[in-house]
Amino acid sequence: MTAHLAQYTLDVFDLDVMARFWSAALGYTVSRGDDGNAKLYPPPGRPGPTVWLQGCGTPKRGKNRLHLDLVADGGQAAEVQRLLGLGARRADVGQTGAEGFVVLADPEDNEFCVLDGPPR
Repeated sequence: MTAHLAQYTLDVFDLDVMARFWSAALGYTVSRGDDGNAKLYPPPGRPGPTVWLQGCGTPKRGKNRLHLDLVADGGQAAEVQRLLGLGARRADVGQTGAEGFVVLADPEDNEFCVLDGPPR
């Protein structure tokens, strides 16, 4: 027996900011709970895990030990520019620039990568 990825959970300090950013970044819809959390759902017919934004009340500290790798529908450079426009920023985690991915951070400094194609 094996497991499969069903949901990615991210602790967040500012639920409103993070729900806006990640729903726009992924094209997901947001369902807000009364408990300070939100769940993001992929569009119908598009595979992908749900994302649970869990309010935690504290800012992020240190480098992520787990992160998302995104593949752009319209090309890596255009997607990086779009995400920067949504509030992401470039992040340096020691990459050389020859890796085939760009490292960004969301508005709360959670690192993620934009790949230049499917994972290899």
